[in-house]
Amino acid sequence: MAISSPQTMVHSDDHPTNYHGPLAMVTTLFFLWGSLTSLNDVLVPYAQHAFNLEVGASMLIQTAFFSAYFIFSIPAAKIIDAIGYKRAIIVGLMIMVVACLAFYPAAKIPSFPFFLVALIILATGITTLQVAANPYVAVLGDARTASSRLNLTQAFNSLGTAIFPWVGAHLILGTATVAVAESGAAEAQAVIRLYCYFFSVVLFLLAIAIGLFKLPPIPTAERHKGEKITDSLWKHPNLIFGAIGIFVYVGAEVAIGSSIANYLALDNVGGFLSSAQLPDAAIRYHAALAEAARYISIYWLGAMVGRFIGSALLQKISAGKLLAFCGTVAGLLVTVSVLSNGHVAMWSILSVGLFNSIMFPCIFTMGIAELGPLTGDGSGILNMAIVGGAIIPLLTGKLADALNRAYYPAMTLGKTSWGQGIHYALIVATVCYMYIVFFAVSGSKPNSELHAK
Repeated sequence: MAISSPQTMVHSDDHPTNYHGPLAMVTTLFFLWGSLTSLNDVLVPYAQHAFNLEVGASMLIQTAFFSAYFIFSIPAAKIIDAIGYKRAIIVGLMIMVVACLAFYPAAKIPSFPFFLVALIILATGITTLQVAANPYVAVLGDARTASSRLNLTQAFNSLGTAIFPWVGAHLILGTATVAVAESGAAEAQAVIRLYCYFFSVVLFLLAIAIGLFKLPPIPTAERHKGEKITDSLWKHPNLIFGAIGIFVYVGAEVAIGSSIANYLALDNVGGFLSSAQLPDAAIRYHAALAEAARYISIYWLGAMVGRFIGSALLQKISAGKLLAFCGTVAGLLVTVSVLSNGHVAMWSILSVGLFNSIMFPCIFTMGIAELGPLTGDGSGILNMAIVGGAIIPLLTGKLADALNRAYYPAMTLGKTSWGQGIHYALIVATVCYMYIVFFAVSGSKPNSELHAK
């Protein structure tokens, strides 16, 4: 059997070239880790209430989760080198099972540090899946359609991110007003049902299914024992620029997703409750959070729709051109939202999800172009860069808190911020999208293009 690198057509003499079955099996992984990752956006406002945190402190949920990508991506790549893609996927799933069970003591105590530990373990498992599954999908077929193929699988990732914020908002935040006032048992039970009773069982069964399923090997994208590699990752500038691209893309996407509940709950943005209904601004803001959190699903639904559309467009349009267009529009939409109010601000920020859709698959496939046997290690580098989801949302939250303290001194320290800080702090995302446009136009060129006469 001979399977090519990401730059050439995959051929097979011993196995059929129809990879629909393996692709469908791996796609379930994308759906599940998307579902779990998007629930963080619901845990952010939940933590603000349950643990009496400001916006910046609650963003530690994203910091803890996405920091695991930076710490464990390279070890995950080494696991792939040692045991192969299939076994690495099973290891990742079992780590996620352990993490989901860890939410039981975190919710029962309840303990914010325990929540952070459980999230770090969960993200470690997801990191292992990402490092294995993304390059696996990219090389499992014709290299010319690698971005299209990864967009398609990422669309099912977005299906999970569209469904579960609504589920989480309904189960967890839907009881927030009553439960915070009383014992918090309702939210704790909701968290346990989602993570311990549902996700741990599903992930365990999927690990068994993957173990029994025959996934085809991809020899030219794997490092073989005793093989000498003369190439170096640092000789591929598209990988380095791509890592920065992943950093800012994930950071911007997560910063927006994590802020939607707080953002839309503002009177001058979502306007879900009037001052006549609830005169106190802080109480009105808290009451609007549960309704605002349901709109997180619309943001991620846009990403899902965009990925299905993008998968078709990338059959005819180059990844670089489509990425440049989406980066430009996303930056403009964020800027419009920051500078406006009401439905214009609300729907422009929610629309960013549509244009975020194709960014990760395009940046990823352009970043690992021409890496050959270094593909696994290159995937590790790119997945390390997902740590942008830990840093940029935290910076955005801290900026929002600083603006609130400066312009709304009447706020009580330790309470959820109901000022305009988060409205203006999201301009950070515009800067991120500006870099993505640079990568699409210039930084993504592989060595074959850079050295072409």
